[in-house]
Amino acid sequence: MDCNSIYKEWLEKAVEDPELIRELKEIEGDNDAVYDRFYTTLKFGTAGLRGVLGAGTNRMNIYVVRQATQGLADYIIKNFGGGAVAITHDSRINSSLFMNEAARVLAANGLKVYITTELQPTPVLSYMVRHLGCVAGIMVTASHNPAKYNGYKVYGSDGCQMTDVAAGMVYDAIQSIDMFTGVKLCSFEDAIASADIEYVDDSVYDSYMAEVEKRQVNPGVCRDSDLKVVYTPLNGAGNKLVRRVLSDIGVSDVTVVKEQEMPDGNFTTCPFPNPELSEALEKGLELCEKIGADLLLATDPDSDRVSIAVRRDDGTYRLYTGNEIGAMLTEYILSSRKDLGNLPDKPVVVKTIVTTKIIKAICDKYGCEMKDVLTGFKYIGEVILGLEKNGEDDRYVFGFEESCGYLSGTYVRDKDAVVASQLICEMAAFYKKQGKSLVDVIDGLYNEYGHYLNTTLNFYFEGAAGMDKMAKILSNIRDNAPSEIAGEKVVSIADYFTHEAKDLRTGAVEHIDLPASNVLSYTTESGHCAIVRPSGTEPKIKIYITAIGKNFDEANAITEKIAADMKGYLE
Repeated sequence: MDCNSIYKEWLEKAVEDPELIRELKEIEGDNDAVYDRFYTTLKFGTAGLRGVLGAGTNRMNIYVVRQATQGLADYIIKNFGGGAVAITHDSRINSSLFMNEAARVLAANGLKVYITTELQPTPVLSYMVRHLGCVAGIMVTASHNPAKYNGYKVYGSDGCQMTDVAAGMVYDAIQSIDMFTGVKLCSFEDAIASADIEYVDDSVYDSYMAEVEKRQVNPGVCRDSDLKVVYTPLNGAGNKLVRRVLSDIGVSDVTVVKEQEMPDGNFTTCPFPNPELSEALEKGLELCEKIGADLLLATDPDSDRVSIAVRRDDGTYRLYTGNEIGAMLTEYILSSRKDLGNLPDKPVVVKTIVTTKIIKAICDKYGCEMKDVLTGFKYIGEVILGLEKNGEDDRYVFGFEESCGYLSGTYVRDKDAVVASQLICEMAAFYKKQGKSLVDVIDGLYNEYGHYLNTTLNFYFEGAAGMDKMAKILSNIRDNAPSEIAGEKVVSIADYFTHEAKDLRTGAVEHIDLPASNVLSYTTESGHCAIVRPSGTEPKIKIYITAIGKNFDEANAITEKIAADMKGYLE
């Protein structure tokens, strides 16, 4: 059917949600608005669904959620014969509604469903899946996207986000389902009464928190410290558990940003609730300056990512990138565990291909293996799973990605801002006792290994026309690769879609033993690098720049040259 025919069907059949009815009536006669909502369906992939809230097949609403859940139920029944599914949600608009609608569909299909009484962090969902013996899990979240978005992430029985193969099977199942007539539904109240849908009790969270606290590197180091922390959950799901873990490990001086303390899907004080962005930290920094805090912690709405700012000697605050936080944590964990004598034989640190290359130098110092994986924490989870299958899960020491996602331990298979907040505060207290701030720590790493400056450029392409333009840009740069970047020859090109890494100096081609991904990497003579990839969750192209200099000024000058060259490919 064409867009107008689908639109008319929605006018007739999408009658349960008053907000959707109002929106459908408002766009009548507006061909562009109709087209944008109905020209395609939200694609179900390894990250599940994510899109703007509203009416239409290209929006997040109860009908799209129900259809996706019916596809998931069909997949589970076909491949597992049944089982249980865990679901929770963050603070976003309609998150609890989408959780309940998904639960109704699963229960109507004869599956046991575990849900939560209130919002929870994404890592709790990953933990619930394995702790409760589920075959799958659903996290209703759009992570750090603006308020107009929501999403739906699906996890496998291993606690990792769904694999490419499984997501493809679910997508195929979804395609055969009519969202108005092909979805099974039951009464939520009746399913609760019959225990087909069951609320989990606090013992699940207690068990999860016990696992988090086992990840302390220097237990007790915070108890007699005078570390002063400001924390903001950015109106999301981290408020209770992050504050609980900090209290448990002895960080007693924690002040919460009141405007961002309680759940609020409108994110009125931070329209882009992404802790990587300085704008999202403004309220936290204001409070830090007011009370003279040592450290600002900020977790994103589903509390799987955390960023920080640290007080300098002059009273101003330095904001850290995810790469810098990850580098400091890698150094702290490896050095401390070596000194304590509990670093495992053949330790492993895992990072994504777009994450800072300084990690390799740190790992080499401590005799630690470093593994590179594709962008997405599910690939770090897959490494953990592989180690576990070989009885070597104790080798896993730490994993992280540049977008402020970190994990120590194997109790979950996704990034975890709760354990990361614990480790960051522990690290800050540990070094403070040595007379160092985290400013001193990161500067010390740069002095030792060189100044690795990592910069991410984001280029947005909204709507149907934007998606077409993104595809053309990526095709052009693949066919017309840069021969020089920042005045240096490009000496190697890696195409993760074709699995080929080519050394342009020798002509040698190596196979990239990773799943196919639409990622292109260009490296120069001095090791500077530009990586280009489309975002998996937003309509944008990302360019990851690595510049290596003797100091910040030198690295920054190189970064500006790389950025100018690479931007030319996006015009």
